[in-house]
Amino acid sequence: MTLQHPADRGGDKPGRFARLAEYTSNFTSSPAFFGICMILVGVVIGAHFAKLDVTWLLLAGESMTAVTLLLLALLKNSERRAEYAIQRKLDAIAAALLETQEGNQGEALRDLRKAIEIEDNS
Repeated sequence: MTLQHPADRGGDKPGRFARLAEYTSNFTSSPAFFGICMILVGVVIGAHFAKLDVTWLLLAGESMTAVTLLLLALLKNSERRAEYAIQRKLDAIAAALLETQEGNQGEALRDLRKAIEIEDNS
């Protein structure tokens, strides 16, 4: 297990977890996932109204808790990747502006082009 920033893990190419997180993030922001969540909430409410056994109520509540925790982890991962990409772009823009102001054009401009690609890869 590593404690690196999510965007620093795995080099230039996104790893399996990054691809899974991206796919899951896209799915969880879809209307289909919202419908699944509404069904899950409906099942929990229905279980309470039907006065089912405590075992079934616990199962319904624990499933909602598990979905919540997974979504929280996914949201934090996506947030950190976006934050990292934005910061890299801001740093590259500042460096390119400084270079241009000093009359040079070189490494900072290449870094700016590379930072713009981060959005596509993260």
